[in-house]
Amino acid sequence: MMQRARTESVGGSQPVLVARDLHKSYRSPTGPLPVLTGVDLEVGRGTILAIMGASGAGKSTLLNVLGTLDRPDRGSVEVGGRRLDAMSASEVSAFRATGLGFIFQFHHLLPEFTAEENVMMPLLLAGENPITSRERARDVLRATGLDSRWTHRPSELSGGEAQRVAVARALVSRPELVLADEPSGNLDPAAAHALHALVSTLARERHQTFIVVTHNDRLAALADRVLRLEYGRLVPAG
Repeated sequence: MMQRARTESVGGSQPVLVARDLHKSYRSPTGPLPVLTGVDLEVGRGTILAIMGASGAGKSTLLNVLGTLDRPDRGSVEVGGRRLDAMSASEVSAFRATGLGFIFQFHHLLPEFTAEENVMMPLLLAGENPITSRERARDVLRATGLDSRWTHRPSELSGGEAQRVAVARALVSRPELVLADEPSGNLDPAAAHALHALVSTLARERHQTFIVVTHNDRLAALADRVLRLEYGRLVPAG
C-alpha cells in the first residue's frame, strides 16, 4: 500500500489555501498518464510559496487545479474557507473573478485598452462601479510604479512594464490568493529582477498570498518556502 505524503504547510497564519489528496491524470495513447498523485498543501496568509521542478513535472497542472482552471480527478481545494471543488461551474467562475488572481508568463493584456483599462477589467466584469474600478486600478498601478503609464496601451509599454500591469490586474480585486506561472520567464534579467522585487514587496505590504511556479532560483530565493514537485507530489526543496 502506498504511503500517503505528508501535508506541506507553508506559513504560520490561518491557511488561505488547503489542498488535500489532489490527483490528476491525462489520457495518452498508452493509457492514463498520472501527473498529480496525492498533493497535500496548506499555505498561510501573506506567504510567498515557490514551486519548482523539472519541465513536465506537472507544476502548471497543479497551479491550474488550485486556480479552478482545471478540475482534479480526486481531492479537494479550499481557498478562504470555501471548497472550490464542490462549487457549481457558475459559482467557480464568480469566485475566480474576485477571489483569485492570475499572473502568467505572457501578460495577455488586451491590446486595444490602456494599462488602466486592462487593470479595471476584472472589476467591471464583476459588476463594480466604473468610478470605483478606476480608483482601485490607479491605486494598484501606483503600487507597481506605473502611475505615469496608465494611459499607455500594451504596445507602448516595455515587456517589464506590461508584466507589471499584469501583476496590478491580478491584485486589483484584492484576491485571497495570487497564482503566478513563470511570471518572469519572458523578461530580460534586469526586468525579471525588478518584477521579483515587486512581487516580494507587494506580498509583504499588502499581506498577499502568492504561489509562484518558477525555474528562476533568484525568484525562489525571495519566497518564504520552496517546494519541488516530484513524481506527482510536493517535497521540500533541497
